Amino acid sequence: MRVFQQADRLKGLTSAIFTQVDTMRKQAIAQGQDVITLSLGSPDLAPAPHIVAAMKQALDDDLSYGYTLSKGTPDFLSAVTGWYARKFNVKLDPATEVHSLMGSQDGLAHIGLCLVNPGDVVLVPDPGYPIFFAGPLVAGAEIVTMPLKPENAYLPDLDAISPEVLKRAKIMILNYPNNPLAATAPRDFFVKVVELAKKYSFLVIHDFAYSELVFDGYRPDSFLSIPGAKDVAIEFHSLSKTYSMAGCRVAFVVGNAEVIALLGRLKSNFDYGIFHAIQQGAIAALNGPDDCIAETALRYQRRRDILVDGFARFGWHVERPKASMYLWAPVPTKQKSFDFVADLLKNTGVAVVPGIAFGECGEGYIRIALVQSEARLAEVAARAEKWLAK
Repeated sequence: MRVFQQADRLKGLTSAIFTQVDTMRKQAIAQGQDVITLSLGSPDLAPAPHIVAAMKQALDDDLSYGYTLSKGTPDFLSAVTGWYARKFNVKLDPATEVHSLMGSQDGLAHIGLCLVNPGDVVLVPDPGYPIFFAGPLVAGAEIVTMPLKPENAYLPDLDAISPEVLKRAKIMILNYPNNPLAATAPRDFFVKVVELAKKYSFLVIHDFAYSELVFDGYRPDSFLSIPGAKDVAIEFHSLSKTYSMAGCRVAFVVGNAEVIALLGRLKSNFDYGIFHAIQQGAIAALNGPDDCIAETALRYQRRRDILVDGFARFGWHVERPKASMYLWAPVPTKQKSFDFVADLLKNTGVAVVPGIAFGECGEGYIRIALVQSEARLAEVAARAEKWLAK
């Protein structure tokens, strides 16, 4: 019998922890347990009616079913540039500084193939979203992690990165508001990163997917709003969280025209673009009223408060984030994060993700996705209190 060997480029990839957690969750459901799933960051909300209506209308158009090509339709590119100008006062050329993506993960997975040669350094946050590691690894990069620690407000310590590493760096990846940490970054930090990138000639990739899921009056800065940022940076954005369109797989990358062109060249060989009806929904979202964004953010804020306040009542103190759809909670026992997650599921039926799944610096924490109703989240707090109080 023939044995197929995996390519060397796959050896650094692992989904073991996420797979284990999901296997345990499915087993608990199969055994009849009432599982409350807070492990996957997939919105439980539907897109606003005007977005759904635009997609439905496009489905009735016979011309919607052909290839759209990977760049994006002119109307989609125009909608992105208008949205960025209104939201962040960032001017973009739709012809050269915008490209559509089948979800941000599409671009994050492939950008390393455009810029990285085997042995080049890519600076990656730890903890970090798994694709930040996986994409560069497949491209043959040497991964150098930037620890994100609470004592530095979950920002990379730029002064701790050696000049030797910076000279070899091709890319630095940042993500604020952050997944999994729900941390935010001040504008002056971005200014320092731009200065560093210009000094050492590396590209900054900023994942900005959670820019609109913000609370208590907080507003984040686009990395591209920093003077000179377009010379050294691209920014990824997605409609998955802002407009609850995660399953539609529609996003975009903006910024440095040279890098956008390289990614576009790669993608033109890999895919034929996003389904026209989905692009029409995205256009309706980006050009439409912001009421739905405000309501979505408010719902996540209420969910945040239910869990943070509910946990605090029995002594589990979790930071109240200013943004994102997650809580980054310290493990309230003396266990490792994976062991605590396994016991939490077994004893309460609540499924979350251990911090170690996001990197070594995630140990000691868990990520909780706010993707259930307020009533279910109140039940999560009650179940956790009953179990931990024993």
